[in-house]
Order: sequence, then structure tokens, then C-alpha cells
Amino acid sequence: MTAYAVAHMRQVKMGPQIVEYLQKIDATLEPFGGRFLVHGGDVEMIENDWPGHLIIIEFPDKQRARRWYDSAAYQAILPLRTDNSTADVVFVDGVEYPHKATDVLE
Repeated sequence: MTAYAVAHMRQVKMGPQIVEYLQKIDATLEPFGGRFLVHGGDVEMIENDWPGHLIIIEFPDKQRARRWYDSAAYQAILPLRTDNSTADVVFVDGVEYPHKATDVLE
């Protein structure tokens, strides 16, 4: 089942380390089938407050998402982000098509 790495980037201190992180992350995703679906961009507020930016990376399944995160290549660049930003990061499974809202009641 498709899975997603989702990050709510609350604060980012732009500088050389974040630039280096951005220059290197794509190569870490490729071996695990990861690809960006959302990477920052304008957020149109509909309800409440959303400080920061949203990042969504798609993976073929949660195991590959976890293997990417735990990989030596990603762990080597992770401090470039964590030392220069504040974020909430989660892995979440997608849903099978067709999915209805009531499917969660089963």
C-alpha cells in the first residue's frame, strides 16, 4: 500500500546547510521509490492556522519509507535539516481505491 512521509515544517532557518540538504535529498529518495508530491508552496488557509510549509513524499509502501529514513545516505544529511528547522514528521499509509469515509468504521 502506498505510504507517505509528511512533514509540517514550522520553521526553517535558510542557510548553507539547508541548501546542502535540498541538493542531496533527491538522491536519497531514488533507491526507495520516493518522490515529492508537495514541497512547500503557497498554503491557502481555510480553517484555523497553519504556520510553515507542508512536504509530502510518496513511497510504494511504508517499509520503503522507513528504509529510506533509516538509510545511511539519509541519516548523513538529516542533521542538516534538524539542526536548522523545527518540524513534525510522520509516516502514514494511503488508502486503497475506491475508499469511502465510512470504511474507517469497519
